[in-house]
Amino acid sequence: MRLHDVDLSDPDAFNDGVPHDYFEFLRREHPVAWHPETEKSSPTPGKGFYAVTRHADLIQVSKNPRLFSSWYGTNFPDVPEDTLAGLRLLMLTMDPPQHVKFRRLVRGGFTPSKIKQLHTDVQTLAGHIIDKAAQKGTCDFVADLACELPLQVIAELMGVPQADRHKVFDWSNQLVGFDDPEFGTSEETGRIASAQMWAYANELAHDRMRNPGDDLVSKLMTGEVDGHRLTEEEFDSFFLLLTVAGNETTRNLTSQGMLALFEHPDEFARLKGDLSLINTAVEEMLRWAPAVIYFRRTVTQDTVLGGTPLEKGDKVCVYYPSANRDESVFEDPFRFDITRSPNRHLAFGIGEHFCLGSHLARMELQIVFREILTRLPDIQPAGEVRRLRSNFLDGIKEMPVRFTSETH
Repeated sequence: MRLHDVDLSDPDAFNDGVPHDYFEFLRREHPVAWHPETEKSSPTPGKGFYAVTRHADLIQVSKNPRLFSSWYGTNFPDVPEDTLAGLRLLMLTMDPPQHVKFRRLVRGGFTPSKIKQLHTDVQTLAGHIIDKAAQKGTCDFVADLACELPLQVIAELMGVPQADRHKVFDWSNQLVGFDDPEFGTSEETGRIASAQMWAYANELAHDRMRNPGDDLVSKLMTGEVDGHRLTEEEFDSFFLLLTVAGNETTRNLTSQGMLALFEHPDEFARLKGDLSLINTAVEEMLRWAPAVIYFRRTVTQDTVLGGTPLEKGDKVCVYYPSANRDESVFEDPFRFDITRSPNRHLAFGIGEHFCLGSHLARMELQIVFREILTRLPDIQPAGEVRRLRSNFLDGIKEMPVRFTSETH
């Protein structure tokens, strides 16, 4: 393999899953590699980027926000200049000190003690979801099992009525599935979806102003940054980020975790035989198939990363699936091991933008897999896995499964 054979900007390179052969080559030969962009990546490709593929370099980028900015150019793929201002309202694209102030507004809703208080409610929700699926004997794992728990939990946390949760699900699909023709065929589709979500968020905000509750929307409506209440645009951006991130990532992690068990039957049998291994199994699922493939940063001054000189204004993209299989960090990284310890994966990121919902995601994954393996122990694949066409999210759209129905 040669460097010009690798094209990480092409979503089709990810059609069969993350191209780990590319990343293995890059880590070994070109850990910080210049990567031109072509029409395959966008109708208006950017000038190119540096692909950062080693664990240590990803940490260095993530822990140095002054040098590797999330705000200049944002964390996402290149966007038109008129879209940039809107994206910069997202907490995910802020740098310190602004990021710290905004994160503080919602941090209390995601502490370990707060998440522990939710355990019984999440357990109950998971039980109801399994109850419904268990009667069928066959279902789409993604729609019937993976998506429902994170969707219901984030709706509960945000104060979104459960009857409206599938509206949020559809809008978020259109927002993050921009490279998949089934979800978003144009930038215009994404703009329409975000406008619909924002309009819904404003209705909810006005209701919470009249009838405040113990939910995140109520907290956002009464919270302040530098002595000022959130503007309508700032609130809308908060709502969009929390609902999309709380739904999309955990759904994909659940589906990818189940697929990993299907593809490693010995580990699957081992876990079913000893459910006390659930916690370490979930950590290995997170390492094996992180939901987010990459985020970008922009270099703010000339520097050197991994021996490669970088100039002010250069775009760098950090690749989590690659860092999670770095041979210098993980012993036998291409082995799926549900007892792996230590497990220094970076599925939730690291540094300033470490995932706010990591404790919640872990709890949801632990609960849902315990329920599935207890109630549907003979679950197995029943058809073709359909993946999201994306080089940004490692998503699964459909995964048919079968099992012995509880009514059998």
